Amino acid sequence: MQKLPIHIMLVVVLVSALSGIILTPGATAETGGAGTVQFVANGEDFVRQGFTSKDGWAIQFDHVYITLGDVTAYQTDPPYDAEAGDEVSAGVSVALPGVHTVDLAAGDADAAPIPVGTIADAPAGFYNAVSFVMMPAESGSAAGYSLVVLGTATKDDESNPFTLKFADTYAFTCGEYIGDMRKGILQEGGTTELEMTFHFDHLFGDADTPQDDGLNVGALGFAPLAALAQDGVVDLDMDALQTGLSSADYQLMLDILPTLGHVGEGHCHCTPPADTGQ
Repeated sequence: MQKLPIHIMLVVVLVSALSGIILTPGATAETGGAGTVQFVANGEDFVRQGFTSKDGWAIQFDHVYITLGDVTAYQTDPPYDAEAGDEVSAGVSVALPGVHTVDLAAGDADAAPIPVGTIADAPAGFYNAVSFVMMPAESGSAAGYSLVVLGTATKDDESNPFTLKFADTYAFTCGEYIGDMRKGILQEGGTTELEMTFHFDHLFGDADTPQDDGLNVGALGFAPLAALAQDGVVDLDMDALQTGLSSADYQLMLDILPTLGHVGEGHCHCTPPADTGQ
């Protein structure tokens, strides 16, 4: 038998120790049987704890309503490449029924990601890709909108309550979750968590990141929104944003929205709405 190179042996040992499952390159973690897949949505500490925008506005969020449908997990081989944006090649997939509106700002500053839904009796294996659609809610607090963001932005002696309402539909297809822990490995009788992550620093920028960093260069910030306040209140839907923002800032915002969806730090391929011109 040909001896494996030492670096491959070390990878196999590490994965075995962490998960009890040996994975070969390009393979799913087939174990047989079934378990439970839990889908969660995460706005990260930016939403739970607030942050300062690239242009110095301290932002606190009261509610971040996001509506998700067509939520699906896949066991893909080869692994899905979000940069390429090709079709998912999956031997196994499980879909969460229904459309789900959740509040990413629910709970305290240390709250866990928000439950979206659960699939019982999902085939065991390695779920290394996820897809979902951000779509308008049909009822409830976000009716008519796919994303509603409410909070307060403060700078110096100015404080602006704000509501931002987005109605467009965005379809995200993502590869494996990238973060402090590995997610998606489902063993027989077990439970695995699959996370849909949303990066709101892409919209507002982050004062703790250098101004010339790509994050801040590509972010809108809050100042262009504050300039549209009426009686100290920012309340804007897509029509008001298109009318009030400069054409360059409006296009920048349209470019940002398809980048919100992630899997941890892992990227997603997004199909934006046809009428944005993207």
